[in-house]
Amino acid sequence: MLRVHSVESFWTHDWPWIRFVVFLQWCVFKCIYCENADTIPAEWGKETDVEELVEMIKKDIPYFGKDWWCTVSWWEPTFQAKWLIPLFKRLHEEWINTCLDTNGWIRNDDVKELVEHTDTFLLDIKHINPEWHKKITGQDNAPVLRFLDYLESKWKRVWIRHVLVPWYSDQMEYIEEMGKKLQNYKCIERMEILPYHRLGEYKWKALWWKYPLDWVLPPSNEVVDQAKKILEKYFEKVMVR
Repeated sequence: MLRVHSVESFWTHDWPWIRFVVFLQWCVFKCIYCENADTIPAEWGKETDVEELVEMIKKDIPYFGKDWWCTVSWWEPTFQAKWLIPLFKRLHEEWINTCLDTNGWIRNDDVKELVEHTDTFLLDIKHINPEWHKKITGQDNAPVLRFLDYLESKWKRVWIRHVLVPWYSDQMEYIEEMGKKLQNYKCIERMEILPYHRLGEYKWKALWWKYPLDWVLPPSNEVVDQAKKILEKYFEKVMVR
């Protein structure tokens, strides 16, 4: 049984195709800007059977055919890799494309098997510098980069996502370092810049948690453009979401 936070059909946000998104519960990262803090505790969410999800996802196939995607997201779906494997297998039986939105921190045998049944990866790299990564997430980034190496060895399609947060992940020297470090990966199809926003702040307050970045504003257009220009030196396709 998967522990599901929520589901969304006809989702077009941050994606070029219409897709069905399954939002899962549980995460080891404690990102200081987390927009869905209510997905962090493992014990929350609704236990949902794989076949129940498949039926929800496949009902719209007649409208979208080969462009129908299912993305599993929020916040770290690989914690539930054991139960995602049968879900992705079933989706492939229905000719539905599978996508995993992950921070790449976990790589056990279940995750390795899940990789085999995943078509596209949205891999979050919060920061290329390990110390800054710890400040943002509470965890080291070495497992994330090792996971990217693993996806490269499997010839998987990867979209790298980087949240641009003033004072924390908008240092241009580190954006440059990230571009240099990742430029030779054949698996990376595109880089995405996600400008920081405060849309999830209300969830922290609803949980009676102090929001760590209540003093930080979204990055300016100039800063976003500068980061994009740096990454465009290293990657053919750089998007701002």
